[in-house]
Amino acid sequence: MRLTCLLATAAALLAAAPTSAQRGYDPQARLDRLLAGRVAGAPVRCIPLRPNTRSEIVEGRAIVYREGRRFYVNRPTAGLEWLLRDSILVTRPVVGQLCRGEPVQLVDQPSRIQRGSVTLGDFVPYARP
Repeated sequence: MRLTCLLATAAALLAAAPTSAQRGYDPQARLDRLLAGRVAGAPVRCIPLRPNTRSEIVEGRAIVYREGRRFYVNRPTAGLEWLLRDSILVTRPVVGQLCRGEPVQLVDQPSRIQRGSVTLGDFVPYARP
């Protein structure tokens, strides 16, 4: 009986959990805010991966790599449906850099189960003028 009550409660909570759209998350608005005041440069094929490089997933749109004051926006060429903001990016760079055409695995943060992958496109640098 207790197990049934717990399962029913868990199901109700999951059903009531707001989706990204219900919480007001707008991926394009987020990307616009990140890039506000920055100017796009010529796309590059690869970027170096350094210890201070951070990344942020803009759901269904792009991966933004931050290296110091410069941002690199990568719009994957395949797998955008797996690009969810609560994912962990798993890369396996061969020579210390990420390049166009490389696969990036996406792992569900809470469960640590692989959910899919994307294929990287060109990296567009954005910097303040």
